[in-house]
Amino acid sequence: MRYGLLCANVGSYSDARYVSELAADAEAAGWEGLWIWDHLAFVWGMPSADPWVVLTACAMRTSKILLGTGITPVPRRRVQNLAHEITTLDRLSGGRVVLGAGLGGNSGEFERFGESFSRPRRVELFDRGLETLRRWFDGEEVDGVRLNPLPEGRVPIWIGANSPEMLERAARYDGWFANSAGKDDMTMTPDEVAAGAAAVGRAEIVVHGYSRVASPADYAAAGATWWLENLNDVYGAPEELHRLVRDGPPT
Repeated sequence: MRYGLLCANVGSYSDARYVSELAADAEAAGWEGLWIWDHLAFVWGMPSADPWVVLTACAMRTSKILLGTGITPVPRRRVQNLAHEITTLDRLSGGRVVLGAGLGGNSGEFERFGESFSRPRRVELFDRGLETLRRWFDGEEVDGVRLNPLPEGRVPIWIGANSPEMLERAARYDGWFANSAGKDDMTMTPDEVAAGAAAVGRAEIVVHGYSRVASPADYAAAGATWWLENLNDVYGAPEELHRLVRDGPPT
């Protein structure tokens, strides 16, 4: 099992300078990746930061750890802009970007801007967007357009959500980003993760959670290939969680 961090992009973690410092400390302590939420938290009055800008700040302070989103709601992004952002960051970071991709689960982040939250619409945009991204990243032409330049590496795509239809998509792409924890507790058991892993197959199986309330080893035994330690203001004060990061992965 590999160990990384999943940071909020709201509250204390809406400061890109602070998260980049956290990323530098994480790399020094032996964590292998940092992922960040992709929420428009200002919609409900909270401070929030653009995840790609935050990850760019992290890239400038690190040289090894993977950097990604957990997770980007592809249906509320223009695919051409998303491809541009990912490619730019991947080249800047030396091929370290991972795209966590999902449907988007907060209705306000769509409807407050005049967009439908209809699930069929989101599924259609998700599938079309991911197919376009994969083809562009692989150097193909889509509707007369090629991405230029290409990402430095092959950008992995991890699919977030637990429904059977999304697990099927995870099997087609590069990994499953399990919806395994809430703001301060686990929402999936190791047995449930094992069932999802069996459906997905040999792709990456990514679990996020809290090592103070659950054993990462139990999830590794269930088939998880990554454990992401959650960092958010609900679970603990930033200073407390920063110490946890400096202490290194819970191995």
